[in-house]
Amino acid sequence: MLPGLQEKPGLQGEQEIQRELDSQELSAESTVQVQAPSAVLMEASTGQIIYEKNADERRSPASITKIMTLILIFDAIDEGKIRLTDEVVTSAHAKSMGGSQVFLEEGEVQTVETLIKCIVVASGNDASVAMAEYIAGSEDAFVQRMNERAKALGMSGTHFTDCCGLTESPEHLTTARDIAVMSRELITKYPQIHTYSTIWMENITHVTKQGTKEFGLSNTNKLLKMATNFKVTGLKTGSTSLAKYCLSATAEKDGVRLIAVVMAAPDYKARFADAQNLLNYGYASCRLYEDQEMVPLPVMEVTDGVAQSVFLKYAGSFSYLSLNGEDFSAIEKKLMLPETLKAPVSAGEKVGVLRYELNGKVLGEVGILTNGSVEKAGFFDYLQMVMRIWNLGAHT
Repeated sequence: MLPGLQEKPGLQGEQEIQRELDSQELSAESTVQVQAPSAVLMEASTGQIIYEKNADERRSPASITKIMTLILIFDAIDEGKIRLTDEVVTSAHAKSMGGSQVFLEEGEVQTVETLIKCIVVASGNDASVAMAEYIAGSEDAFVQRMNERAKALGMSGTHFTDCCGLTESPEHLTTARDIAVMSRELITKYPQIHTYSTIWMENITHVTKQGTKEFGLSNTNKLLKMATNFKVTGLKTGSTSLAKYCLSATAEKDGVRLIAVVMAAPDYKARFADAQNLLNYGYASCRLYEDQEMVPLPVMEVTDGVAQSVFLKYAGSFSYLSLNGEDFSAIEKKLMLPETLKAPVSAGEKVGVLRYELNGKVLGEVGILTNGSVEKAGFFDYLQMVMRIWNLGAHT
């Protein structure tokens, strides 16, 4: 194995992965039993699809919708627009939500963090609307932001008409692939979501004009309590008569994070069985390799500039998902850079790549960017350089 390349197995816990897959790839379709009409299995760090079934068929997502609602909530926290300790007042509109709810009363005050728990654990429609109004002023304005965020993520099969999925509007649609995409965005950008999505039961306190009372939140994701050989970390269930039974399940094992999406399963048991089958297949067939020590970058020479060189940096890291037992001990890293750069040079300018190859096959590459800028030298810059050289010669 190449120095600095760390292997992370996704198979059988501590046992060494011994799979004879050199001459034949596993056929996911013939290996995985999925009852639901639409499903996707994705690896989180690379975004690679391991299994798909009618992945781009548009369907009603029910409360899976709330994954996008949660993304916008955590966006607002990350941008400093709201805090977990902020107090949110429940409106009459939020209180009026039916379906799964935590029975917020009009005028009731709860913190942002409590409402996040209500959304993630108990799938509270009233809590979702309360947060949408707090962030955007109205649910309609918030839904517009949801659709803008979905478009930015490339979720071309998605259109939201509400923030909780309670609607049965024929225009409120998404796909299994798009659910995997937004699930990946949530868990990779905001891994703290798992602090909430792994809560099994917790009480919240209602303080209203009628007095104070405790209310128990119980997680709708029963996969958390099912016996598995991997750790279930979330994420969101959903069901309506139109959507049937949906689930976006996230799991982790030996550093490999998988996302299993099931849409329109015939019953609640089928959705959990399908997700478990997908995750079992994923952990039985994939291994994740990550380069933990990338090739050191040289200082790049610059011609015709006010400076003679510029530092470089990588645009990101490298990871690759192996599904067919590839031996990565022969991986090659190729640094592909020009000999020099010509001024002017802008900061963040892509100037090359670090390419990863195995037996002539390109596995992927990472962009190399300039870590600074160099302006083009003018007449007085050249004059100053000449004077410095002359002064240096005069003192030697």
